[in-house]
Amino acid sequence: MSTPVSTIPNLGPAMERDCARAGIHSAEELRALGADAAYGRLLASGQRPHFIGYYVLVMALQGRPWNDCKGAEKAALRVRFDALKAQHSDTDLRHLEAVLDAIGVIAPERLQQQ
Repeated sequence: MSTPVSTIPNLGPAMERDCARAGIHSAEELRALGADAAYGRLLASGQRPHFIGYYVLVMALQGRPWNDCKGAEKAALRVRFDALKAQHSDTDLRHLEAVLDAIGVIAPERLQQQ
Protein backbone atom coordinates (compact mmCIF):
# COMPACT_ATOMS: atom_id res chain seq x y z
CA MET A 1 0.00 0.00 0.00
CA SER A 2 1.35 3.44 -0.87
CA THR A 3 1.07 6.54 1.27
CA PRO A 4 0.20 9.90 -0.31
CA VAL A 5 3.04 12.43 -0.62
CA SER A 6 0.92 14.95 1.29
CA THR A 7 1.15 12.82 4.45
CA ILE A 8 4.74 13.99 4.85
CA PRO A 9 4.66 17.03 7.15
CA ASN A 10 5.25 20.32 5.27
CA LEU A 11 4.18 18.82 1.92
CA GLY A 12 0.65 19.51 0.80
CA PRO A 13 -1.67 18.89 -2.12
CA ALA A 14 0.31 21.12 -4.50
CA MET A 15 3.52 19.15 -3.92
CA GLU A 16 1.57 15.91 -4.26
CA ARG A 17 0.22 17.09 -7.64
CA ASP A 18 3.68 18.21 -8.80
CA CYS A 19 5.22 14.92 -7.70
CA ALA A 20 2.56 12.94 -9.57
CA ARG A 21 3.31 14.98 -12.70
CA ALA A 22 6.98 14.00 -12.23
CA GLY A 23 6.11 10.31 -11.84
CA ILE A 24 6.45 10.20 -8.05
CA HIS A 25 3.22 8.72 -6.71
CA SER A 26 3.86 7.98 -3.06
CA ALA A 27 5.66 9.17 0.05
CA GLU A 28 7.68 5.97 -0.08
CA GLU A 29 8.88 6.70 -3.63
CA LEU A 30 9.75 10.26 -2.66
CA ARG A 31 11.75 9.14 0.37
CA ALA A 32 13.56 6.47 -1.67
CA LEU A 33 14.56 9.02 -4.31
CA GLY A 34 15.77 11.60 -1.84
CA ALA A 35 15.44 15.36 -2.14
CA ASP A 36 17.95 16.01 -4.94
CA ALA A 37 16.79 13.26 -7.30
CA ALA A 38 13.14 14.05 -6.63
CA TYR A 39 13.65 17.77 -7.18
CA GLY A 40 15.53 17.00 -10.39
CA ARG A 41 12.51 15.02 -11.58
CA LEU A 42 10.23 17.90 -10.66
CA LEU A 43 12.35 20.27 -12.73
CA ALA A 44 12.50 17.82 -15.63
CA SER A 45 8.70 17.63 -15.60
CA GLY A 46 8.39 21.39 -16.05
CA GLN A 47 8.29 22.63 -12.48
CA ARG A 48 9.83 26.10 -12.21
CA PRO A 49 12.86 26.17 -9.91
CA HIS A 50 12.19 27.75 -6.53
CA PHE A 51 14.76 27.65 -3.74
CA ILE A 52 12.23 27.71 -0.90
CA GLY A 53 10.35 24.80 -2.45
CA TYR A 54 13.60 22.86 -2.66
CA TYR A 55 14.65 23.39 0.93
CA VAL A 56 11.12 22.73 2.19
CA LEU A 57 11.37 19.35 0.46
CA VAL A 58 14.78 18.69 2.03
CA MET A 59 13.52 19.59 5.50
CA ALA A 60 10.32 17.55 5.04
CA LEU A 61 12.28 14.43 4.10
CA GLN A 62 14.42 14.92 7.21
CA GLY A 63 11.28 15.24 9.37
CA ARG A 64 12.11 18.84 10.28
CA PRO A 65 10.01 22.02 10.15
CA TRP A 66 10.48 23.88 6.86
CA ASN A 67 11.79 26.99 8.62
CA ASP A 68 14.48 25.03 10.48
CA CYS A 69 16.93 25.62 7.64
CA LYS A 70 19.33 28.46 8.49
CA GLY A 71 22.88 29.74 8.22
CA ALA A 72 25.58 27.52 6.77
CA GLU A 73 23.13 24.66 6.15
CA LYS A 74 20.91 26.95 4.08
CA ALA A 75 23.93 28.24 2.15
CA ALA A 76 25.01 24.66 1.39
CA LEU A 77 21.50 23.81 0.20
CA ARG A 78 21.60 26.87 -2.06
CA VAL A 79 24.71 25.46 -3.75
CA ARG A 80 22.97 22.10 -4.29
CA PHE A 81 19.83 23.86 -5.59
CA ASP A 82 21.83 26.00 -8.02
CA ALA A 83 23.56 22.87 -9.36
CA LEU A 84 20.23 21.10 -9.89
CA LYS A 85 18.76 24.17 -11.55
CA ALA A 86 21.76 24.48 -13.88
CA GLN A 87 21.46 20.84 -14.95
CA HIS A 88 17.86 21.33 -16.02
CA SER A 89 17.81 24.89 -17.31
CA ASP A 90 20.46 24.15 -19.95
CA THR A 91 18.31 21.38 -21.37
CA ASP A 92 15.30 23.69 -21.46
CA LEU A 93 17.30 26.39 -23.25
CA ARG A 94 18.56 23.99 -25.92
CA HIS A 95 15.01 22.76 -26.50
CA LEU A 96 13.71 26.31 -26.74
CA GLU A 97 16.46 27.29 -29.17
CA ALA A 98 15.72 24.25 -31.33
CA VAL A 99 12.05 25.21 -31.53
CA LEU A 100 12.88 28.84 -32.30
CA ASP A 101 15.31 27.71 -34.99
CA ALA A 102 12.68 25.41 -36.50
CA ILE A 103 10.29 28.32 -36.93
CA GLY A 104 13.02 30.67 -38.15
CA VAL A 105 13.27 32.97 -35.13
CA ILE A 106 16.92 32.51 -34.11
CA ALA A 107 19.39 34.58 -36.10
CA PRO A 108 21.94 32.48 -38.07
CA GLU A 109 24.88 34.11 -36.23
CA ARG A 110 23.42 32.89 -32.89
CA LEU A 111 23.38 29.34 -34.20
CA GLN A 112 27.02 29.60 -35.32
CA GLN A 113 28.09 30.54 -31.77
CA GLN A 114 26.90 27.20 -30.43
